Amino acid sequence: MKYLAVALALTGLVFAGCGKKDPPPGVADKAPAAKAKTPAVAPVAKDVFAQRCTTCHGATGVGDGPAGKALNPKPRSFQDPAWQAKVTDDHLRKVIIQGGASVGLSPLMAPSPDLAAHPSTVDGLVKIIRGFKATP
Repeated sequence: MKYLAVALALTGLVFAGCGKKDPPPGVADKAPAAKAKTPAVAPVAKDVFAQRCTTCHGATGVGDGPAGKALNPKPRSFQDPAWQAKVTDDHLRKVIIQGGASVGLSPLMAPSPDLAAHPSTVDGLVKIIRGFKATP
């Protein structure tokens, strides 16, 4: 009986270690959402976009967020089809993590170096940005 208790305790520890990774700092961990019919973006990426990006880029990605209105140059509109066609996903990842100055853009585009350790969140942010693409 003693060995059974030890085996059960060890099994519990093994399964506890297989949990999901911590979300980026400042982002609340949420329960998984119900399975969507369309490809979903991780809830953490949605939270990060709402907390960090909409302030300047706006909820619809046109660069009309409350802080963005006061900036010069104005924040990028993610709905611009010409810009969407010329920018790569790797470029977007670099700007998200290292900021605008890292690619010769405005230093007002703040870096998020904490997201470097969370590539799935960064990929989710790229999907969100790509989702704003307007068709010509």
